[in-house]
Amino acid sequence: MAELLLSLEADLTISDDDHEIFSESDFPVAELAFHLSTWLNTAGESDDFELDSMSADPGLVRIVKHQDGWVVGSIFEPDSWTRPVDRQTLEAEVGNFVKSVRMGLSTIGIDPHFIPEPK
Repeated sequence: MAELLLSLEADLTISDDDHEIFSESDFPVAELAFHLSTWLNTAGESDDFELDSMSADPGLVRIVKHQDGWVVGSIFEPDSWTRPVDRQTLEAEVGNFVKSVRMGLSTIGIDPHFIPEPK
């Protein structure tokens, strides 16, 4: 499964309106979707997320509880974060990303069963 997670890549951009937080081509989006969905399904309401990728430094994508809500960023841009959002909005947006990756896999003929559906 690890090989499959790492081999499915696409361009990834994290932005907040017109403000680009992080962008990388050939990003392992299936691996990110897997870890995000697992985090959504198992983490507590105040647990931060840090992508611990098999192919990159930990923290390539981070979701952190801030005093005003949840923010998204990357260790490669330590001073650049999205605006804070509430937990419900965060879960909806992360869920949309995971569903989009799963749908993309189905479109190219790969069964997305290895990426858990977000709750």
